Amino acid sequence: MSLMHEIEFTLNGVQRGATVGVEMSALQMLRDVVGLTGTKYGCGEGECGACTILVDGRSVNACLLFALDCDGREITTVEGLAVDPRAQALQKAFVAHGAVQCGFCTPGMMVQATHLLATHPQPDAATAQRAIEGNLCRCTGYQKIVEAIVDAGAGCEGPSDAAGPSGQSLPTGEAR
Repeated sequence: MSLMHEIEFTLNGVQRGATVGVEMSALQMLRDVVGLTGTKYGCGEGECGACTILVDGRSVNACLLFALDCDGREITTVEGLAVDPRAQALQKAFVAHGAVQCGFCTPGMMVQATHLLATHPQPDAATAQRAIEGNLCRCTGYQKIVEAIVDAGAGCEGPSDAAGPSGQSLPTGEAR
């Protein structure tokens, strides 16, 4: 039995393949094999949210997911959000509200907040706060981030296909 395996997956809308080790995390695969460094290594234990990605429309900590489990799946990273209008609205709102400081948590926050807006397009502050409870930030105190999410949501339309492969709307904070 080989310790290296070929997998195929859709990454940010593009079909990809990679050779991964049996103990490799999705985070290691994204950063070291594929070369996408937007997804950050924070704690390696699923506690900080810096490595948040979407797998089949669900929010997941990439440090806790084996790369082998990405086989046949649809993966979206922060780089894949570049064309998402919700992410663009969030980027503008994060800047306008001063929600970005050191920037280390920002990729994970953006992925999680974009997922929230895709499933709950106009969240109130409590919903936004709950959605990012698995994402740690040491700089902003969260209030500016929550305000930015609510502001970005005010301009969003209804749920999209980002809700998940079956179209089901997921509760905030699920699959973390």
